Amino acid sequence: MYRQEEPEVNLEKIFSRFKSIFGRFGGSGKGIGPVVILVIIGVAVAVWAASGVFTVNPGEEAALKRFGAYSDTKGPGLQWWWPGPIGARDVVRVDEVRRLELGIRGDTPVLSESLMITGDPDENGRPGEAPNIVDVQLLVQYDIKNLKNYLYKVVSPEGATLKDATETSLRQVIGSRPIDDSLTDKKEQVQFDTKKKLQDILDDYQSGINVREVKLLNVFAPEQVKDAFDDVVRAKEDKAKIINLADAYKEDVLPRARGDAAKALQDAEGFRQQKIAIATGEAERFLAIQREYVKSRDITRKRLYLEAMEEILPGISKILGDPGEIIIMAPSKDRSNIVPVPVQGGNE
Repeated sequence: MYRQEEPEVNLEKIFSRFKSIFGRFGGSGKGIGPVVILVIIGVAVAVWAASGVFTVNPGEEAALKRFGAYSDTKGPGLQWWWPGPIGARDVVRVDEVRRLELGIRGDTPVLSESLMITGDPDENGRPGEAPNIVDVQLLVQYDIKNLKNYLYKVVSPEGATLKDATETSLRQVIGSRPIDDSLTDKKEQVQFDTKKKLQDILDDYQSGINVREVKLLNVFAPEQVKDAFDDVVRAKEDKAKIINLADAYKEDVLPRARGDAAKALQDAEGFRQQKIAIATGEAERFLAIQREYVKSRDITRKRLYLEAMEEILPGISKILGDPGEIIIMAPSKDRSNIVPVPVQGGNE
């Protein structure tokens, strides 16, 4: 927004006052008159020069003109520039976010701006051969990036220029796409393409405007088929929702399944190592017994027999033996520890 300029010094009025004062001192004083005149002129010049001091607030810029022609741009701080009628200045807030609504004013639709033709393909896939009509309402947010261009290069940059450029950009984007892109899942791409095309046009115009955001407010299908299009939109939204739920379920199940699989592999590996160790130990034990057996066959055979009987007999209640042998038993109280000892020839 423009900031109201400080009042300029009216030199003609000052000079007329000088003349009236000079007339009073001119007839007497023996030389005092010229001195007074010079003092008054010096004071007037000082006041006029001091009126060129001004302040540029943060977020503002000042465009300076000398004799009506652009000269320079000043940023925030205390500045000085030629006062009028030599110089002039325009102080503008450049970081303010401004808005432009297309196709709507407040809550009132503007159909002359919002009705647009889409680029739907025909049955053979040729784009633009089966167009539809869509009602599009758009919001543009922008600020000033070049104050000189904004003020002096384009007539009404934030009025007709920006509005016409926005409408042209949106119509080109909508006209190059099928209607579903604007109604359903391609809105973000439509906004991006419109913003890029609008910025290119404004830069070609040297408007000094920076487009910050382009947002589709409302997009409506033609009234005759609005219900059918609404059903399509709801179906696509449901599809996207189901896909998102499926993805969430996948992201929840897959890590747990991978964890369970890794745990099963680790358990299997541990079980394998355990069995290998047991088998290796049994094999080593068997080899050790074999070596002892080779050294003393009878004693080793008898020891193996006794060890086997220690494991077998506690589970049985009857003992069968050779009548020609004496079987010595050493039962425990609960008869769970019976150790038969065969004695050859009736001797222990």
